[in-house]
Order: sequence, then structure tokens, then C-alpha cells
Amino acid sequence: MKTRIDVYVIFLFLLLFYSCREQGRFELDSDDTVPPGKPEIVDWEPFYGGVIIYFLPPDDEDLLSINAEYTNVNGRTFRFSASYYTNAITVSCMGSVETHTVMVYAEDKAGNRSVAVPLPVVPDEPVVQRVASTVSVKPAFGSFMVEWVNGLMADVNVYVDFSYTQDGEQKNFTQVFSSSDDSVRVFVENLDMTHSEPVSIRARVEDYYDNSSETVDLGEIALLVDELLPKTSWSLPDAGSKIGGVPQCFGDAYEGKLRFVIDDIIDEGMISNYLHTGGRGYNGDTGDGNLPWNVLIDLGDYYELSRVITHQRHYSEDPMGRGHYYQDENVGIYNMYFWDEALQQWEFVSQRQIPVPNTGNLVELLQKARAGDFAYLYPDEPKFTKPTRWFRYEAVIGFASDYNSLLANCLSEITLYGRKVNR
Repeated sequence: MKTRIDVYVIFLFLLLFYSCREQGRFELDSDDTVPPGKPEIVDWEPFYGGVIIYFLPPDDEDLLSINAEYTNVNGRTFRFSASYYTNAITVSCMGSVETHTVMVYAEDKAGNRSVAVPLPVVPDEPVVQRVASTVSVKPAFGSFMVEWVNGLMADVNVYVDFSYTQDGEQKNFTQVFSSSDDSVRVFVENLDMTHSEPVSIRARVEDYYDNSSETVDLGEIALLVDELLPKTSWSLPDAGSKIGGVPQCFGDAYEGKLRFVIDDIIDEGMISNYLHTGGRGYNGDTGDGNLPWNVLIDLGDYYELSRVITHQRHYSEDPMGRGHYYQDENVGIYNMYFWDEALQQWEFVSQRQIPVPNTGNLVELLQKARAGDFAYLYPDEPKFTKPTRWFRYEAVIGFASDYNSLLANCLSEITLYGRKVNR
């Protein structure tokens, strides 16, 4: 028993000794003025907009890090550090494929720096130029779509310059989009112009390191034209009745009414105006369950469809409260279909996941929710559907639990855009 205790005491002593020794490595020593030895550069290899430098650290017990500094053409210096126990450091801030000089040095815990080793390097194509080469535009309805690929997922700003002539006057605008996503699609919307006017578009890409790509001329495009469809001639089949084998949903639970989804009244504040499935939305039969449930809309005439707006149930006594927006029983993911009369079947168009606004500002969240979620029926290539008289909105899942909720019971309003077809 005594031997076991002795071993335990020795173990604790050694653990405390090495712990204190390692901790002491990072404690500043104001009396130390001796710089560490310089690192030995072994090799380097290029990548997009930067290089990886391989080195051997100096043999110095006070060594803290190996650093690399690069100063760009604007005189701005960027510093990159690697821990003392590694053998490589990454420098990623260069904006051209030419020779750049990186200064590599060692630093100890007292802040003493070694002699800097100048290293000439040539990086691969810079990130900004690589991203700029992927930027493309497509016409959309009353807007245009901008897409790009950012395979390295670097933080970049994409500047979109566009211009058009209105009443003989040249109009010039710029919008900036920031992202580090792998692939990005954004819309330039709410343009104050007639759709017949061509829009000239150019783009450039900038990053955190003051690098900018060349400006890319994306040419001219003509915007697509659609219009808000009137609901005066719309109608809804009774719950449970089938069109093309698909049952109309049940939406009359509690204070909800199926007819409310096409009455042009948005549920918000003290106004209760939405459908509610009561957990049996598929056709109203409790045994058949809830999801997926479908709203089948007879448009009363033939239209080519382009866009849809979804309004959620607010359900709050406080008009300025969040209520149930982007959570609880609201629909988070849905599918869109139209009835193909020639084939006598429902034609699947696309699926939409309504994004939750990335904001901590309640006012902004309320503004987005009350404006409704705009979605293109064909998001990859904006266009019209074939002429149809029927639209099908299929609720798939709710917002709650990160789009995993089976309690998608409510919806306030469905609105459509398109154009009438003369038959």
C-alpha cells in the first residue's frame, strides 16, 4: 500500500514539473534580449494566391513561433505564424502570378526576433482572379441572377456594376455581395426600369488582402417579364377530393380554414388567417396522417407560371413579436408542380427550402417574413412552365429542429406570378 502511494506521489511531482516547464515556455522573460537563431528554409510550394513554406526551426528552448511577413504593393504588411512544433507555414495573400518576397523569421517568448530570411516565391493564380473567371449572369423576372464558384471558400467581395438607359439618361449602379461559400447564386432585384431595356453588366472580385481581379465584362441581357396573377378566378377543391390521384389537403382545423390561403389576407399580429391541418393534413383522415399535404389550386384559366410567394402563419398577439415565423408549425420545405394536360399527370418543377434570415435583428426578420418568401419555379434557369390550369403546392417538412419537424401544420398565403395564355 505504501509503495502504491509513493509511486502516485512521484507521478504527480513529475506531472507538475513538466506542466510548469511547458507553461514557462510561454511566460515573458523581460531579461532575455538574445534573439533565437534563424529558421532554415527547406522548400516551398505554390497554391492559389499563396505558398506553403517548409522549414527547420532553430534549436532554441525559448522558441515560440516561426513567422512570415509579406508586404503588398500598397505597403500593407500581413503576418502569418506557425507554432514552434510544426515545420510548415502557409502564406495566402498574394494577388499576382509573379515573384514576391516573403520574410521568414523566428520569435521567442520574450518577443526577440531572429534575423529574417528573405524568400522569393511565385504563387499560383490568385483567388480573386480564379473566382472572377467563374462569374456568370442570367436574366430573371424583373431582375438578373449572378453566380460564381469559390472552390477555396475564401472570403471575397463580388462587385457587380450594371447600367442601362432610362428616358435617355444613363443609369449606373453597383451592388456588393460578400461570401465564402463554395458556390453562390444571388439576385439583383427591384430594378427601377422597364424590362425592354438591355442591362450591361460587369464584375470584379476583391479580398481581405487588398487584392482585386480584373473587371470582367459580362455583356448585355434583357430581363424576363411576368406579372402578379389575380386570384379572383381561383378555386380550391374540397378536402380529400383528388386531382390526378393527389388529394386536396385538410386545412380547417381549429381557427384555420383552407380557403384562407388564396384570399390575399396575410396572417400577422391580431389577424388569424391561415390553414391548419390539425395533424391530419394529407386528406383529413386521421389514419392517413399529416405530411405530405397538398394545396391544389384551380387557376380558373390557363397560365404559364414563373414565381411563387409563401407567407407563413405569424400567430402572435404582439404585432412586433416573432410569433411562429421560421419555426414551430410553419412549412419550411415544399415542392412545386403543375398539371400537364397533354400527359395527364402532375409535372414536378422544383423543391424550395425557405431560408431562415441570418440576422439577430427582430425588425429585419419581421420585414422579411411579412414580405413573404419569393421562389422561382425554375431556380437554376428562370423560365415559365408550360401552359397549365392547375398548381400544386406540396408541404414536405417544417422549420423546427433544423428542417426536421413533422409538425408542418400551417400556411397563411400562396401567391403566384406568371402570364396568361390565350388559347
